[in-house]
Amino acid sequence: MFRIGSHTEKQQKEPERRIAPSSFLRAKLLLSIVNQYDEKKLKEILDECSVSLSYQFAGTGTAHSAVLDYLGIGETEKTVLVSIFPESDEERVLRQLRERMSLYLVGRGISFTVPLTGISQTVAEGITGAASNKSMDGSKIMKSEERKYNLIVACVAANFVDTAMEVAREAGAAGGTIIRARAMKNAKAEQFIGISLVQEQEILLILSRKEGTLAIMNALSERVGAKTEAAGVIFSVPVDRTAGISAAEEEALAAALVPEREDLQ
Repeated sequence: MFRIGSHTEKQQKEPERRIAPSSFLRAKLLLSIVNQYDEKKLKEILDECSVSLSYQFAGTGTAHSAVLDYLGIGETEKTVLVSIFPESDEERVLRQLRERMSLYLVGRGISFTVPLTGISQTVAEGITGAASNKSMDGSKIMKSEERKYNLIVACVAANFVDTAMEVAREAGAAGGTIIRARAMKNAKAEQFIGISLVQEQEILLILSRKEGTLAIMNALSERVGAKTEAAGVIFSVPVDRTAGISAAEEEALAAALVPEREDLQ
């Protein structure tokens, strides 16, 4: 059984139903990109502050030096950790990541949360039932108009990721992370889309400000999109809260959470 629409706008706009605070316990996705030597510390923080179901991927810097700069001062190996955890622990987890991992420093990494529209009920109940914070104010659920960032995902044929990152940078992207992948053979989809997907692919992940997302995606589509030799598939998903954007932004976020710090300890 699946719990569908856990973050729909309809639900966010219906506080008049007087749902009990515990009813706002729901699961969320945390995506973290850090240096390999920091992955253990990241997991320790997650285990200490919350309960999470995590999956680990390897990010590799096989691109040219211009791209490696964006992956972290010559650091070519990255750990990408995807975690499902209770939304009620979101502020505590991100605050601890900011304070204890110094993600605002160049090359240390970044973490951000992504809303889920559906999740296995068994997983949701298990994770939220073990949440360290057993209640959540429904007014704190992120709404579409409050989001400042999007995650752009560009899946391109191997050896075209350098070009993709270069194009994205020219369009305003600050950086990206690369993951190796393989495209599943899907003749039916390829027939309708009108392209042939190369099996050996690389995925470029770019965190972009909301107002700059369209320009980056248009540039990627033109240079490495479906109708080019790169046969790229490009899409974006909404991002809620972040840790590790910049020192200035981290200070502003920390200041905004000061009144709640004692409650979240």
